Amino acid sequence: MTLPLPGLDLAAHAELVRALPDWGFTDAWSSETAGADAFTPLALAAAWEPRLYLGTAIVPVFTRGPALIAQSAATLASLAPGRFSLGLGASSPVIVEQWNGVAFDQPYRRTRDVLRFVTRALSGEKVSADFDTFTVSGFRLEQPPPMPVPILLAALRPQMLALAGREADGAILNWLAATDVDRCRTAIANPASRVVARIFVCPTEDADYARKLGRRLLATYLNVPAYAEFHRWLGRGPRLERMWQLWEDGDRAGAAQAVPDDVVDELVLHGSPRSCRDQALRYVEAGVQIPVLAVLPTPEAADQQGLAAVLAELGPARLAQSPDVAKSVAVAVESGAAEGGR
Repeated sequence: MTLPLPGLDLAAHAELVRALPDWGFTDAWSSETAGADAFTPLALAAAWEPRLYLGTAIVPVFTRGPALIAQSAATLASLAPGRFSLGLGASSPVIVEQWNGVAFDQPYRRTRDVLRFVTRALSGEKVSADFDTFTVSGFRLEQPPPMPVPILLAALRPQMLALAGREADGAILNWLAATDVDRCRTAIANPASRVVARIFVCPTEDADYARKLGRRLLATYLNVPAYAEFHRWLGRGPRLERMWQLWEDGDRAGAAQAVPDDVVDELVLHGSPRSCRDQALRYVEAGVQIPVLAVLPTPEAADQQGLAAVLAELGPARLAQSPDVAKSVAVAVESGAAEGGR
């Protein structure tokens, strides 16, 4: 499950976070855009519920210095030893340049360099090195993590996916359909890599509501250059060209309306909570070891009680009520957990 949950103050999360394992959720993963930072929700979750595995998806490699990333990761790893993965990524020009005033230069090299530095720093090594995008002189963590910290890379296209397969412990995928997973896994080119996918779910049977929200989100995200190229690579270019053209012309509302329903349905799972859960399990069948649900706001989850009811229905603990789905994914889930080393 992605934290924070929609429409809920972070301080009010404790009860729901403690209930997640009982509903069948194994992990809590954070995101970082313009809301909570990546580490604080997980630090709270580590204190509230020690059964949960934790992960960042993602920490931008531009908006913190390399040493600070290592320090934050080591701190969280000490709170949840053996239960934390660090997800790193380039983020986007909007977040890096427009919101943080940092030049978005050489994102592939910066991501690779931060990955290499943080890998060494988290091992307890004293690091002095000239990387392509920065230099570090004499940094050593005062308290390295007590257990190894897996590092994963957010990756969308072949070069970054291949880097994740070569030098990281896995890849984090975002805004894709279950049918896209195989192509991404092929580009990762390492069967031992764990694959995390953030899956957007809008658990409501009001399809018009879900598609309206989905179109707005997709118009915003898929006009980020990296995501636009990602979906061209995945083959959605012809269906999205009209949306991209309207966005470039400054017609934001028209661009959102131009996102086809079938694209929304592929990338934003909607329907009843049980239907959303069963759709999400198709990602597991396709080779995702860690499917991370990002729940979007719905009228049914407008308050904490409604949100709890939706999460309970979404949870894998309810698989016992769907025996056909349970049989089809049980082997994949067990295999994914073993490969992930968790």
